[in-house]
Amino acid sequence: MTRKRIALVAHDARKADLIAWIGANIRLLDGHLYWATGTTGQKVRSAHPQLEVTPLKSGPLGGDQQIGAMIAEGRIDLLVFFVDPMTAQPHDVDVKALTRLATLYNIPMACNEATADMVVSSPLFAGGYTPRAADFNGYETRQV
Repeated sequence: MTRKRIALVAHDARKADLIAWIGANIRLLDGHLYWATGTTGQKVRSAHPQLEVTPLKSGPLGGDQQIGAMIAEGRIDLLVFFVDPMTAQPHDVDVKALTRLATLYNIPMACNEATADMVVSSPLFAGGYTPRAADFNGYETRQV
């Protein structure tokens, strides 16, 4: 098994859903490395102590940016971000930046349980799949 480096984020109204999803998929998730924003990380560690979870700052206090930086540095293989689409988030710009970086750097991102299920049940999750690396040469060499 190739150990994946997985970022876990959940809005307050979705934290219990993320914990339940992890429990339902613990066999597939055990043995990987995790980073999680503040309270989400604490709750995951408490509910699933067998997982190696490194807690970061709370999302509104910079945790989203910490994960974004890890994505930009190539240190995250999967973002699982259970989003609450029904509640306005005071740090919505941080959330958008995080999802933008996952898209830009071509890493899988699951924003709900159905997508997360599809990702972890795929044979690509257990295998050595490496997404095509993002190529920014055109952007970096553009004339300004």
